Amino acid sequence: MEQQFTVNGEKLVVKMPRELDHHYATGLCSQIDLMIDAYSIRKLVFDFMDTEFMDSSGIGVIIGRTRNIGFLGGKTYAIHLNGQIRKIFHASGLQRIVQTEGEE
Repeated sequence: MEQQFTVNGEKLVVKMPRELDHHYATGLCSQIDLMIDAYSIRKLVFDFMDTEFMDSSGIGVIIGRTRNIGFLGGKTYAIHLNGQIRKIFHASGLQRIVQTEGEE
């Protein structure tokens, strides 16, 4: 699956891959960081609609981008979390730093 990004004003929506692991994480970090800078993004939305698997590298992607957008005064959100991804968010503590759907 090719990465999909949508920019609308200061909002960037990142459609996450089916499997978010270390093979995918490094390139994804770079792409998101470039887009945050290029488009003056202040609202970053991770869309997990198609994501079935995420390891610690994926958690790192989210934590790092949340930190970066926070330095700019922005916020990070996660939408369309399935049961497995929601469990990872709670076990890792991501739900404390990233607003999930229904919490905006």
